[in-house]
Amino acid sequence: MAQNISNMSAGSKEARTPSPLLDIRNLSVVFTTRNQVVHAVNDVSYTLEEGQTLGIVGESGSGKSVHALAMLGLIPVPPGRVLSGEVWFRGRNLLALSKHELEDIRGKEISFIFQDPMTALNPVLTVGRQISEPLMRHRGMTRRQAMVRAAELLDMVGIRDAAKRLDQFPHEFSGGMRQRVMIAIGIACEPKLLIADEPTTALDVTVQGQILDLVCELRERLKMAMIWITHDMGVVAGLAEIIQVMYAGRVVERGPVDAVFDHPRNAYTLGLLQSLPSSALGGRLQPIPGQPPDLRVPAVGDPFAPRNPFATERCFKEVPPLRPVPGSPDHFVAAWYDLPKLSATADGENDA
Repeated sequence: MAQNISNMSAGSKEARTPSPLLDIRNLSVVFTTRNQVVHAVNDVSYTLEEGQTLGIVGESGSGKSVHALAMLGLIPVPPGRVLSGEVWFRGRNLLALSKHELEDIRGKEISFIFQDPMTALNPVLTVGRQISEPLMRHRGMTRRQAMVRAAELLDMVGIRDAAKRLDQFPHEFSGGMRQRVMIAIGIACEPKLLIADEPTTALDVTVQGQILDLVCELRERLKMAMIWITHDMGVVAGLAEIIQVMYAGRVVERGPVDAVFDHPRNAYTLGLLQSLPSSALGGRLQPIPGQPPDLRVPAVGDPFAPRNPFATERCFKEVPPLRPVPGSPDHFVAAWYDLPKLSATADGENDA
């Protein structure tokens, strides 16, 4: 009897453990073109908690954008196809939902801000109509109610004379203002998760800073989780709590921003950090040698091994799994080598 009570208590405690907001399990995505298969995303798994901000970094072709588009059913089929995996969001597997069910989630519970607002916004529809549509679709507002709320949203993202600008078209706004319009659309229904795909890449540094400040303010106000996809490590350092580094469609390192920046454990992460201008003060930038891998060829070993000065023989034969860093349970790395030890040895040899 005591044992049963103990088991029940343990079960109740386990049941009270909150599930993550987003739980991606072994997601793989391929593109088929001219009888060739491009392995764009390879066995990606991670979780995101309520209100957490995740920054995903990596060079072009690393799978950052594709995996986010795939989990929302936004990749073109064909040539794209989800080969395997599950994407659990608030207890539902998004990959098992119908097109109509996904449309009920997109824009309402999960919003996506695209890289280029000029192509993402419809050039023949007014800004007011584009902001009001998700409000009418997901919140059941009348057109009048939606337009009033659209003006409030434009004002919230820092566009002056908002009510007067609802009847204007995207080409009548500057690049920074168009991006603010995209953010207004993204937050219209106060989603639980906002995914931003390099939204500041085409903007100048001043406008980029304004957009980042705005996003941080809105995140705190709306208590939403965020995934910020970028190639800019500096942006992640100032915005995210968790950083995830991707290479060749795989997650090669993940952990708290401070831990990864101060103590990188993957050679690719180290290369990204050493290529930052701030790291070259008093010295020269250190580019990552070599070329990105051909994703048409399945990896036999660590995809970064040919470019990695610390690669071991095992790196060329086996793909390393993502494992916790000893002594740092929230820090994960995919590597067969001990980077801190090898780096210290290399530095000692250089000093000598």
